[in-house]
This record gives sequence, C-alpha cells and structure tokens, in this order.
Amino acid sequence: MERKDSFTIIDNRTGKSYEIPLVSGHLPAPELRQIKVDPEEYGTMAYAPGFMNVASCKSAITYIDGDRGILWYRGYPIEELAENCTFLEVAYLLIHGELPTQDQLQQWEQSILDNYDVPEDIKNLIGTFRHDAHPMGMLISAVAALSTFYPEAKRVRDPENRMVQIRRLIAKVPTIAAYAYRRAMSLPYVYPDASLNYTENFMHMLWKPPHRAYKPHPVLARALDVLFILHADHEQNCSTHTMRSVGSSEADPYVAVAAAAAALSGPLHGGANEAVLRMLKEIGSKENVPAYIKKVKEGHGRLMGFGHRVYKNYDPRARIIKRMADQVFEVTGRNPLLDIALELERIALEDEYFVTRKLYPNVDFYSGIIYQAMGFDPSWFTVLFAIPRTVGWLAQWNEQMADPEQKIARPRQIYTGYQKRSFVPMDQRVAQAATA
Repeated sequence: MERKDSFTIIDNRTGKSYEIPLVSGHLPAPELRQIKVDPEEYGTMAYAPGFMNVASCKSAITYIDGDRGILWYRGYPIEELAENCTFLEVAYLLIHGELPTQDQLQQWEQSILDNYDVPEDIKNLIGTFRHDAHPMGMLISAVAALSTFYPEAKRVRDPENRMVQIRRLIAKVPTIAAYAYRRAMSLPYVYPDASLNYTENFMHMLWKPPHRAYKPHPVLARALDVLFILHADHEQNCSTHTMRSVGSSEADPYVAVAAAAAALSGPLHGGANEAVLRMLKEIGSKENVPAYIKKVKEGHGRLMGFGHRVYKNYDPRARIIKRMADQVFEVTGRNPLLDIALELERIALEDEYFVTRKLYPNVDFYSGIIYQAMGFDPSWFTVLFAIPRTVGWLAQWNEQMADPEQKIARPRQIYTGYQKRSFVPMDQRVAQAATA
C-alpha cells in the first residue's frame, strides 16, 4: 500500500516504479539517485541552474510567499515589525528567534554598543585605500581582515563563542562602513557615540563635521532604521546562500560575511537600486515615461526595480518605503526623481504587458531615491544594504551551525565535456578553436 506522504515516480526508460517519501511535503533530491538504467551509473540528479526550485536547507528565520506578497521574520509580518520595532529589536528577533523583553533589549543594545570600536590596524588598513576606491571593496577587505584579530572565531561549533562573534560583527560593520566613507571624503574618523542608537550612531560617524556637534534628524534616523529592518534578511538569496556555503566549510564568520558581501556587491543583487536611479535619470521627466515604457515593451531596455525572482506580487517592502518617502522628503526636500518613479509605477501597473507578467515594484524601486535624498552617493547604496543584511547572514549561519543535517556544500554537475580521449603528442596536434 502506497504512503500518502510520498511520490510515486515511474521511469519510462525501464518501466520501474519508485516510491519517494516526502520531507516536510517536499521531494528529497538524494532519493532520486536510486533511479538509474545501469546499476553502475551515479543515478538521477535534479538539474536547476541558479538553484531554481531547489531547497538547500531547512530554516525557521524568514518566510516568503511571493505570489501573495508576504514577508515574515520569525512569523511576524514585516509591516508590523517596521511599524513598531527598532532595527536592533528586529536583529535580536532574527538571531534569537523571539522578540526581546525590555531587559533583554537593553542588555542586547549594550552588548552591541560595547563592540562598536574596531582595532586601530583596521583603521590603518582603510587608510591605505585610494580615495576613489569602491566602498564595497573597502568593506569586504576590512571585514575579512577582522578574522586575523579574533582567531577564537574559528571555534564555530561553540554556541557561546558564535554569539560573541555575532555581536562583534553587528557592531563593527557600520563602524567600518562609516570609516570607509570618511576615508573617501578625506575626513578624519569619528568615534562612536554611546548616547545614540544604532542608526543614529552610524549617521553620526558618517556626517559629524570636524570640531562641531552633530545630531541626526529623528525623521531621517527613523527612516534609515526602517530601511535596515526591511533589508535585514530575505531567505536564501545569492549572498545568504554564499554565507551558508562558505560557512559549511567551518570558515570563521568574518571571512564568511566578507564572502557574502562580495556576492551582494554584484549589480544583479545589491546594486539594483543604483540601476533604478540611472533609469530614472535617463527618463528625465514625467512626460518621457510613456515613451520609455513603449521602448521597454518593444524589447529595448529593462524596467529596473520591477519584478523579482521570488515576488509575483507587490513587494511588501516597497509599499512601506513608498509611504515613508513623503516623511523623508519633508525634511530633505522632494527628490525630483520621485515624480518620475510615481508616474512610471502608475502607468506600468495599468499596462496589461506588465500586469500579465506580474512585474510589480520591488524594494529597490524607491529605496535608492530615499538614500540619495538623504545625501548618499549611489556607489554607497550596496554598503547600506550590507550593514543590516549582516544580521540576516549571521542568523542564517548560526542556524546552520546548529543544524545536524547540514554538510559541506558540494553541488553536483551535469558533465557535458568529452568522453575519455587518448593523449596527443605535441608534434601531432592540430590547432583547434578555443572552447569556453
């Protein structure tokens, strides 16, 4: 009698039938290996370029339902967290699994505050970069270099030791980012201020003028805090997969975070909001929006900031950012690109071409406009992404280290090269066209 929680697969090549038990309602790929024609062959594999529709882990951290536009952290809707929490409160949730009590939050915030400073040699390292060095290159290098200062971080199977490194990284990444920014501006470093919260302190280290006091504007500080919440985690994306893949070798969390940040630095991942700004500048004015959309529909160019690998509905993070934009622009002045973005969204959401393809605005569509209005150059947008995403990476890494089912990452491949060939001596070789 067949089990109800299983699949029955019939191999039409051999006529054999296989009953595959499901795991949490899904097909366990290793079970496919038993399906083979020749007993000596490896067996059937699941082929999924870009890991499309392949689950590499079990996780209790982030849940996404792309068809319904749902994003939860530990079961809490992102909308409720963005409305009611600080970033460090959400960071505690992602790392520990539950929202903190008041006492737990105070202890957590103090533990982060105690780790803000970075070693002097890290400051010196940042000072060796050219003034025009890309900020992600500086961030990745400095975070990786932290590994050499904390050799005990290599004890990745020690839960208490992992928490020490997690607190250090959450605290030090914004400090490194701020010092990289000051280096690029040829300004002296600004030390952390214990009287400010996480995002206020980051803004203080970025923008405090020499010999003058600086107090972050509360509206802008709250906007940055919300943006950090929205970017904190997003399930098994490219950079999170990188964090888990590197972490699976038991590399320490500093080099693993640096690797994840390197994945984030690519224009198809963390650099998307910069591409939105370039598109809006190319459009130039509201009046040019219909012509631009027409060009996209004809296959010339792309509508940046629309569509998502996971979401086939309106990205819930984009809704939150869109509402927050008005508050920011009351302080900074209205970014003229916003009018173009709103008109672009309005027309696209009424156009059957985009609606049938489920191309809705994603988080990148409005975030870059707000960052620019706050005074950030587009080259820094990915750094602003990396700071909060460090929390998600570390939560995923910590979960992975405690998961007995996890092994070192080692995907298989489908070999498409030559079968066995005989060696050809040099004097008998004929020039061949190079292959990729």
